[in-house]
Order: sequence, then structure tokens, then C-alpha cells
Amino acid sequence: MSLYAVTRESGEALYAQIARQLEQEISGLYAPGDFLPSEGDLATRFGVNRHTLRRAIDELVDSGMVERRHGKGVVVLDSQLDYQIGTGTRFTENLAALGMYTVNRIVRKQTLPAIKRVAERLDIREGDPVHWIETLRTVDERPMCVISHFLSAERFSDLLSRYGGDSLHAFLAAEYGCKLRRIESLVTAVLPQGDDAKCLGMPQNRPVLRVKSVNVDDRDGAPIEYAITRFRADRIQLRINP
Repeated sequence: MSLYAVTRESGEALYAQIARQLEQEISGLYAPGDFLPSEGDLATRFGVNRHTLRRAIDELVDSGMVERRHGKGVVVLDSQLDYQIGTGTRFTENLAALGMYTVNRIVRKQTLPAIKRVAERLDIREGDPVHWIETLRTVDERPMCVISHFLSAERFSDLLSRYGGDSLHAFLAAEYGCKLRRIESLVTAVLPQGDDAKCLGMPQNRPVLRVKSVNVDDRDGAPIEYAITRFRADRIQLRINP
């Protein structure tokens, strides 16, 4: 007999009832890094088949509360990161200060003509060449955000051949003397586009937090970078300070 009686006459799907009960238990009884009982044990406990139990776990995975680890089981994840956006915010330094391990991997990079909105933000002409660098940031080996960086190819002609990863802003400061300052951030909740969902390891129907930012050279205020960041909304909350 189930230790938690799911109600088949309530009109609510059994998997939804199980997901709600497990969510309450995870919030009160489990710590990040703890593993849930096996699917077989949970199916026996709730008196349902494994297919129904897996659907319940899928709900918790989609919400960002747990994650399946191959060969290990279902692990409870950390709560949302509190990530501050300010004039000088730096992803790697910010999270490293919290004791987290971050990796910045280049997904793709190429030079292409600037479309209108990119040209306007970089104060160049539409069609002028820009470097497009797409990076994936992970925190403690979990995908956190994808970033599209746009920079003037005329100003940084050899950037693509020289930049190999890690913090782009630190690289620009060390190699080109550009200390960047954020002057604008526009935040919107949108569904993932292109291959963002795949890169972030999330469902296509769950939203991301998209942040469009303009960063200028702190020395003269000249626009240097237009960046479009897509954060997993279930793993982060953005703190915007004036």
C-alpha cells in the first residue's frame, strides 16, 4: 500500500499529484546533492507503475528542482542563484567569489555583416563587419547561460584568432586595454530559440531570461560590445542594482 494515497477520483493526473508531493518533500527534507529514492521504490510507495512515476520526475526535472544523473539516479539541485547585474558585473568573477566553478566554452565564432540593431548599438554602419562569438557558460558543470557577443571587426581585427575562451572581458582588458562598463540591460522572458534549449539542456517550452546589454570603453564611453545573454530562468534570479 502507498504511504501517500494518490486519489484516482480527484480528476487530477496521478503523476501531477506525485510531483506535487515530492516537491513538498524536497523543499522540506532534502538538501542540494541528495538523491531521491530509486524510481522502483517510489513507484511502489505511491502504488503506481514506473511510467507514471517517471512522468512525475519529469515535471520536477523541467522545473529545475532535480536532475537525472546517468547511472546514479535523481539528484536534488541547488536553489536559484542570485546574480547581480551592475555597471561592472563580470560573470566568472561574480560566481567564483561564491565558491563556484565556472567554465566558458566557445560554441561558435565568425565575422558577418552587422544587422541594423547590432550596428545601432555599436555605433557603426549597417553592413559593417562584426565579430560574433557565441559562448556557453557552465556553473559547477551545469549549463547556466548562452551569450552572443558582437564586437566591431574593424576595431578588433585579430580578435577571433587570438581569443580562445575564458572571460572575454578580461581578455579585452589585458590584450586591448578596454575596461568595459555596462550602460544598458534590457531583460525579457522568452522561449529559447535556435539551439539554445539544446545547449542549455532544457525543454524547448520553458522560458529563458534574455538580457540585452551594451558595454562601453570606460575610458571614452565608446561602444565596444553588444551582448545577448540567455539564462536558464529556473537556475538564476537577476538582481539589478542602479
